[in-house]
Amino acid sequence: MSSGQIIFIALIIIVTVMGFIASRWRSANLERLDQWALGGRGFGTVVSWFLLGGDLYTAYTFIAVPALVFGAGAIGFFAVPYTTIAYPFVFVVMARFWTVARNRNYVTIADFVRDRFGDRSLEIAIALTGFVAAMPYIALQLLGMQVILAQYLPGATAENVTLVVAFVILAAYTYTSGLRAPALIAFVKDTLLYVSILAAIIYIPARLGGWGHIFSAAGAALRTHKPPGALILPPNLYFAYASLALGSAMSLFIYPHSITSLLSAKSRLVIQRNSALLPLYSILLALLALLGYCALAAHVHTKDPNASIPLLFRAFFPDWFLGIAYAAIVVGALVPAAIMAIGSANLFASNVFQEFVRERPRSQTHYAKLLCVAVCAAALVVKFELPVQYAIYFQLLGGSLMLQAFPAAVLGLYTRWFHPKALLIGWGGGIVASVAMAKAAHFQAVFALPLGGGHTLIGYIALYAVLLNISIAAVMTLIFQAVRLQPGRDLTVAADYA
Repeated sequence: MSSGQIIFIALIIIVTVMGFIASRWRSANLERLDQWALGGRGFGTVVSWFLLGGDLYTAYTFIAVPALVFGAGAIGFFAVPYTTIAYPFVFVVMARFWTVARNRNYVTIADFVRDRFGDRSLEIAIALTGFVAAMPYIALQLLGMQVILAQYLPGATAENVTLVVAFVILAAYTYTSGLRAPALIAFVKDTLLYVSILAAIIYIPARLGGWGHIFSAAGAALRTHKPPGALILPPNLYFAYASLALGSAMSLFIYPHSITSLLSAKSRLVIQRNSALLPLYSILLALLALLGYCALAAHVHTKDPNASIPLLFRAFFPDWFLGIAYAAIVVGALVPAAIMAIGSANLFASNVFQEFVRERPRSQTHYAKLLCVAVCAAALVVKFELPVQYAIYFQLLGGSLMLQAFPAAVLGLYTRWFHPKALLIGWGGGIVASVAMAKAAHFQAVFALPLGGGHTLIGYIALYAVLLNISIAAVMTLIFQAVRLQPGRDLTVAADYA
């Protein structure tokens, strides 16, 4: 066994032990849903910084974004403005949501939709959307782990078996410790991540002859791809780039895992501080994206773009450092996967299951824990069954579903003009459109919208679908107002938002 493998295994064991002992961190009654799922709503700025960073900067950052840059070029940099746009949204919108959620003791965003619009069907629709949309995102983490396991294990069967074992362990410590497990592990994850990125971005370009040579070689390599990539974004992809950035930013913080991390903060000020500080991670993301060009310049050859960064590291770093870098990627997948599983389980237990079976709060927590395990298993199925070329498509396809909750969950924070039944019909239209476009595009994230005269507009599926969603909801609201169909009762009051 090599030194890199020993370091890799040792770090994974340390993280696993931390996951289980986290149940004793900040001792609390983990039979209560808010303690198990939200860490008792008591995390301060530092813990929230690491938790949100661990939640949002994942295998998506280390594997998926550089892989898209490696395979397609400049379009992959949409992730940099996307993560930048998202934080002003958090500062204004999600701080408002945190306030009403704390005042009314909400655990999920569907809790807010239920009270705001007084419609159980809309609540269940939003809950199921978050539950399903999280599956591809967790599958992305699985794919990131599998890419690393492939560097150490012989054959696909060994990779898949090890992947299943890893997620059984993940499910076990998440069941035991709840949100405290990923919150504690996030400290290790971010440390490993920073060390690996800074070493890579300083050392590799120097070995390749500087950025001028890297861009020149990467541009030449991209032109040979089928279809050809581009070092500089071509005009026909301007709208695709902008729509991917905007649509992703709009959906990011209404995912169940993002809501779970936000609601664990002890104050509105903690959220606003972190929305100002977390863009520092976007700098790391931009640097990581550039490693996709480094892999091209280094003549990394692989049929799987998702393996480009691990292979780049293997070409330049000693074996012992590979153990650290590969562990950073695997831990960077385990932390968000745990939060995603918890957030999805919260939604189903609180807003779907609870609607049909009235149980004590302790029983609700028990079912949430069991559902957390089920979510991990379902994500494994999605990973093995859904065919995508780039890992990033998992996240973008999930986002196309999640964004359909935007009218009810986000616009609802500011207005009740929309009729709840109209929002439900609009949601249905957006979901159907998202699935239809994804299938027509062979599970890519962008769709060529026909404009007539042989012209098309290439854009993010999610943005097309949510515009249709809002349009349907607006038209149906006017119809329901005309026929005097009464909306549900709003249980929130102005003081809840203050």
